[in-house]
Parts: sequence; C-alpha cells; structure tokens
Amino acid sequence: MSSNSYIAGSCNIGKGEIRRRQIVALIGLVLSILAILGFIATSAPAASRISIFAPFAVTFIGWVQSRKKFCLAYGFMGTFNFGKLGDLSRVADPVSKSADRKTALKILAEALLYAAIATAVVAAIPL
Repeated sequence: MSSNSYIAGSCNIGKGEIRRRQIVALIGLVLSILAILGFIATSAPAASRISIFAPFAVTFIGWVQSRKKFCLAYGFMGTFNFGKLGDLSRVADPVSKSADRKTALKILAEALLYAAIATAVVAAIPL
C-alpha cells in the first residue's frame, strides 16, 4: 500500500498524518497505563475499571489508523492529505467517498472492538 498517494478506501493520509496518529496512540497508551496504575493503587472495583474504555479507544483508534494509513475522520468527511499537516484535499468521486466511508466504519469498529476486549481484561483481573 502506497503512502504517497490517495487510494479510495485504502489510503488517505501521508507520512506526517500517520505520525500524528502514532502520537495519539502513544498518548492513549500512556493514559491507559496511568489509569491501570491508579486502579491498582486504589484497589478499584471492576465496575469502575470499565472507565478505561475511553483511553483504550484513543489508543486503538490512533494505532489502527496509523497501521492502515487511513484517517477515519477524513474518510467520513470525504477528504485526504498527503502534504502539509492540515492541508486537506476533497474527494470528488462519489464512489470513492463511499469506499472511504466504508473503510472508516471498519476502522472505527475494529478499534472499538480492541478497546472493549482490553477493557474487559482490565475489569476481569483481580486487584
């Protein structure tokens, strides 16, 4: 998969945008680790540990987007970017827009599934 040009439903971000999503994933991971440490320090009950879903979602949304070289927000908006950060181009073809939206939904579903699984693990582990 090329990271130098737009491919409908497959690739809509370049190196700078990919790097931005990697940073988001890293921030989410740090927040997740801090939350887990807080749960351990306070012996948090399983029901309250479900709140870790949000930082896990941030982690996995950033990670999946960077791995697939596809921004789900850009996919929903019908845009792409391979240049300077924030310099968006519009997708003109309706078929390409549809393919992008389908990919964006798949990425969102995949990331939220990973976050749900990770949340279930954290909630199930006895402290």
